[in-house]
Amino acid sequence: MTREFKLPDLGEGIHEAEIQEILVSAGDKVEEDENILVVETDKAAVDIPSPYAGTVKEIHVETSAWVNVGDVLITFNDGGEAEVSKPEKQAEEKKEEKGKKGKGKEATGEEAKSQAKKAPEREAGRPVPAAPSTRRLARELGVELRNVPAHGPGGRVLAEDVRAYAEEGEKVPEEEKEQKKEAARKKARPLEIAAPELPDFTQWGEIERAPLHSVRREIAKQMALSWSQVPHVTHQDEVDITELERLRNRRKAKVAEQGGSLTLTVFVMKALVTALKAYPRFNASFDPQAGEIVLKRYYHIGIAVDTERGLIVPVIRNVDRKSLSELAVELKDLVQRTRAGEVKLPELQGGTFTITNVGALGGTSFSPIINFPEVAILGMARARWKPVVQTREAQDEGEAEHEIAPRFMLPLVLTFDHRVLDGADAGRFTQRLMEMLQAPEKLLLEIS
Repeated sequence: MTREFKLPDLGEGIHEAEIQEILVSAGDKVEEDENILVVETDKAAVDIPSPYAGTVKEIHVETSAWVNVGDVLITFNDGGEAEVSKPEKQAEEKKEEKGKKGKGKEATGEEAKSQAKKAPEREAGRPVPAAPSTRRLARELGVELRNVPAHGPGGRVLAEDVRAYAEEGEKVPEEEKEQKKEAARKKARPLEIAAPELPDFTQWGEIERAPLHSVRREIAKQMALSWSQVPHVTHQDEVDITELERLRNRRKAKVAEQGGSLTLTVFVMKALVTALKAYPRFNASFDPQAGEIVLKRYYHIGIAVDTERGLIVPVIRNVDRKSLSELAVELKDLVQRTRAGEVKLPELQGGTFTITNVGALGGTSFSPIINFPEVAILGMARARWKPVVQTREAQDEGEAEHEIAPRFMLPLVLTFDHRVLDGADAGRFTQRLMEMLQAPEKLLLEIS
């Protein structure tokens, strides 16, 4: 009768294990509760005993293989012993005679150490006789048990044999060591975390499935790529743009005559270039293969545009070389063509930094995802009139005076790649940007 031995439930929620050592070979007769395998889980190495007596018919696994609970490991023949050939019987008889002669003369630890260099002769594919504790010791010391001379009864490897061999040093040629390492690398299992299969939602009610079309599919891929590859960190602040808003309202009609729209985004683009020049690592990409930061000496700003097909990011090139009026005209035209689906592929490529403005839709804050392979993105929420405490400098050594005044406040959210930039960098970058936005005269001087 043939029986299959499967990996048993190891408890503690363990569903898989790695085969560390196979203690039996095909044709071996085993007794019930005799250890036949050593497996390693994420918690510990475990000796696996045979659940019944019989003869090993076939081994279905190999060392370093990963197996799941319920996988067939070994097939046994339940009845009868495997027939032994005459040469095998003679070899066995000789071994017994040697065992009788050597009985009572077990080598001491010192004797084992002196003989540690002698390579034992063992039949290929046969397990090495040793106690489970000795096998564990060999694994801990990094010793190949098959190479250890045995001085126990019946050719059994003792713990002192393993220690002596480890002290003497396992003499393995450098080439053989490299071959073993290469074999281990080939057997290594890559860590793959696949998305779990969704449940059948129809069991709870009616559903409808909508296909993920090209633009939405590309957005999903881009966002997943960015989130999986870049360690995101977000820095937030508020900037007083009261004076900037007054300037914008005074000049927007003039710009409109030229065909442009003087939005807050236009001013932020120009202020952003000033900050990028002061802190060039924000205008960069990270090359993990080369271990280098790619600093860009051009300033192409991407603008996230909400369309019926999804979020699309066209790029305005050389923002540093254009006036506010030129940017206002170009931005209006680019946004209109993007929403109409008329933007060209080259106009969606080559950005160095992205702005996303959700102010028109409301909200006080959000956490934008970096437009890979850039290293930062600036988010703008809705600007609001808020009561703000203002401080006047003290005069004649008196106390400073405080007053509450209505101010037009713009929330800014800066998300950055923590591989390239730190929180202190984000704080300094944002402060530089805010200096430009809350003092329009300074901004105009910087960009002139």
